[in-house]
Order: sequence, then structure tokens, then C-alpha cells
Amino acid sequence: MMPFGLFILLYLTGHLSAKQQPDVDCLLLDLDYVHCTWNGQGTPEVNYTFFNRFFHDPEFSECAAYISENSTIIGCNHPFEDLKSKKFNDFYTKLVYGNNSFEQEHDDLKSKVKLNPPANVTVKNGSDSNLCFYWNTSLGTCAESEVRYRINVNKWEMTKLGAGKQSYCIDVPSNSSLYELQVRSTMGEQCGRSTLWSDWTQPVFWGLRRKNSPEPGRHGSTSVQTLVLYIVGAFTLILLVILLVHHERLRIILIPIVPNPGKNLDEILTHGNVEKWLPISKDLKEGFKANFNERPCSVCEYSCVPQSPSESSDDSTSAVSTDQTNCSISIPANESECLSSSCSSSTSTLPNLSEEGKTVV
Repeated sequence: MMPFGLFILLYLTGHLSAKQQPDVDCLLLDLDYVHCTWNGQGTPEVNYTFFNRFFHDPEFSECAAYISENSTIIGCNHPFEDLKSKKFNDFYTKLVYGNNSFEQEHDDLKSKVKLNPPANVTVKNGSDSNLCFYWNTSLGTCAESEVRYRINVNKWEMTKLGAGKQSYCIDVPSNSSLYELQVRSTMGEQCGRSTLWSDWTQPVFWGLRRKNSPEPGRHGSTSVQTLVLYIVGAFTLILLVILLVHHERLRIILIPIVPNPGKNLDEILTHGNVEKWLPISKDLKEGFKANFNERPCSVCEYSCVPQSPSESSDDSTSAVSTDQTNCSISIPANESECLSSSCSSSTSTLPNLSEEGKTVV
């Protein structure tokens, strides 16, 4: 039951798609065959059978050469004889799929003739010191041509020529410049004006390319490369600015701050305050501050007390000892630890005292 329902759904979907009439667009290619396509609104979901005819033809004829894309038929190339005169007649097309048929009338083929590009483009130096270009067109006097040329890969200069003209000359060219020329053609007024131009021919060159001029054919790619370099450079500059704004240390390294000699100069001359003279950031100042605390230690001062006369008479030596044990020291209880760790005692030998009994301080 499920496969049958899926089949019905697919059938109805294809049936509805086929009912939507596609738009057929036709043109004449170099008056050799009619080129029609029907994928202007998108690739069709079904493969149509194509028929066409001109006004005086007795019946429709099926397409001789289909054009397909991804296994789907999207167009047709059908040759006709004497298209030069038949193009003024109405043209009819018909698309058939199953029981559905869509017919369409085209009454403007005469203005939709696209010629092939001119052939055999050559360049020669004329006897009058002119530079002349020559080419061939398949329709002769029915074709009108347009020439464009440029010097040293500069701006193009455009020139339209009359019907049947197949040459163009440049007066007194410079031997030190590079000339580049291209030609295209269209159907002229006397044979039924067409709104379509052929493609440009491959460029032909004459002269010498300057060293500082871009290479022909690479002007477009050079512009694209330049644009890419500009975009990358701008992105890099924006990224660098963001880094400098959010990273102060990086900004100081890349863009060092030059001190102003006139700013608070008296601070360094009179008070030696370098911090006010140099614009040092707050974070940098905090980085140099100590992050630990020391307990303050009191300074101890020693004073020696002279010996009694009874002790000095028994001593026959002239040396006087000033050891710390002979000094009168008053050490508070709360500073004993400080003295044991920070203060140091010293023992020295004083010179002989005079007979007058001078007191050693």
C-alpha cells in the first residue's frame, strides 16, 4: 500500500510540474541554425520533446540536436536552410510531455541574430607609416563591425565601423608602445538590424611592452590581488589596534612613551622624584612594590661602665677589655628576640689608658 501511495504522489507531482508552461527563448546563430532553450525559469523537472517550424512550413519538425544539462533536456539546436530570408517570418515552437503540449509564437527572430566572431585577424604596417588591422566576416556586407584597442594596457578606445568594412588603421603608431586590438560584429541595418553582438575575437598585439606596464591579459587578476592585499592589510591593522588597546605592556613595548622634559622637571632636580617625571602606568608601579612585610627592629646602644679602683690596682696589664659582658645593658623583654636575630655584639681591644686614669666611653 505504501509504495502505491508514493507512486501516486510522484505521478501527481510530475503531472502538475508539466502543466506549468515553460518559457522558450530562441535566437539565430550565425544564420546557420535556430538555438532554443527553456530553462530560463530553472531546470525543468521533466524531459520535453521539442518541435518547431516557420510560418510557411507545412508541419512541425522534431529537434535534430538536443541540449542537455545533468541528464535533463534544456534546449535544442535545429538547422534550417535559407535562414537569411526565413528570419523575417514568424517562428513557432511546441513542447510536448505526455498528453501536455505547449505552443509559443516568436515574431522577433530577425532582431535576435548572433554572428560568430570575425576570423583571421591580422596586423600590418602600411606604406604611409600607419598600423592597420584586417579580419574576415562570414556575412560580408551584411555585417557591421566594432573595434576596440588600447595602448600599454590602458583604457579601451571603441570605434564602430560601417557595414562591410573589415579593416581599421591607427595613424603613426609609437614603436615603443604595445597595441592590443579586438573586433566583434553584428547584423547591419540593410540585412535586418540585430540587437545581439558576437563575442570579441582573441586580442592581437603589436609593439613592445614597457617594463613598468602590466602584462596583457593579467590586468583583471592584478586588480583582484591588489584588493585582497588591501583587505588583509586593513584586517591586520584593526587586529593590532585591538591588541594595543587591551594589552598595556605590549603597547609600551611597541610604542614607547617619550618623557616630556618640561613636565615636573623640578621634581627630579630638587626632590629626585623620577616617578612623577616619567609617565609610568599604575600597573607598572604596583609591579615593583614589595608584597611582603618585615617586623621593625629597635636599635640598641651600648655604654661601658668604668671598673672600681680595687679591681684596677691588681691588674698590671695595659689592655682594657670592652667585652659586651662588662657593659651595662638594659634589654626589655619584648626586644630580646630582636637582639638575638638582628643585633650583633663585638669585642675590641682598646689602647693602654694613660696614668691619669682616663675614662673610656
